[in-house]
Amino acid sequence: MPRHRPRSNGFPRTPPPREEGPQRIAKLLARAGVASRRDVERMIAEGRIALNGEKLTTPATLLNDLSGVTVDGKPVRPAAATRLFRFYKPQGTITAARDPKGRTTIYDRLPPGLPRVMPVGRLDFMTEGLLLLTNDGELKRQLELPRTAIVRQYRARAFGRVTQPQLDRLAEGVTIEGVHYGSIIANLE
Repeated sequence: MPRHRPRSNGFPRTPPPREEGPQRIAKLLARAGVASRRDVERMIAEGRIALNGEKLTTPATLLNDLSGVTVDGKPVRPAAATRLFRFYKPQGTITAARDPKGRTTIYDRLPPGLPRVMPVGRLDFMTEGLLLLTNDGELKRQLELPRTAIVRQYRARAFGRVTQPQLDRLAEGVTIEGVHYGSIIANLE
């Protein structure tokens, strides 16, 4: 019998949180959905984050939990359970929270009522397809790290003539403008 029974959405149930030692406050607040770690560091510098009524002066503060932590004078709720969402990213949207050029972002297309979510990886502006979103920055990081060797699969349309022998050479990796890209297994449909 499987350890985690799938829910109706096809994802396994979230395992119970593992016990960890003290962590940096920026990590805890990011996990609780307050802001990104970098933004939390700015908020600390601005004097907006306090612990037991005392404004924090350093993001190196280590805590076991968020008890007594306030942001702009309001208590912080504990982090929600880790969640993973599937999102079909349409063409003509950027995988970012904001775009200086004013283009539509994935956040403009997400349904209302979602918790603070982050994309796992990214798809180009004119690329469409499945994009995973999560409320857990640590899970996002683990899924994106090359060492975790999670297989990513893409379907691409090429203009012009492409042969299977050309695609087979991608298995050795390819160097473009001095940057070497790893092995790609590519097949013609």
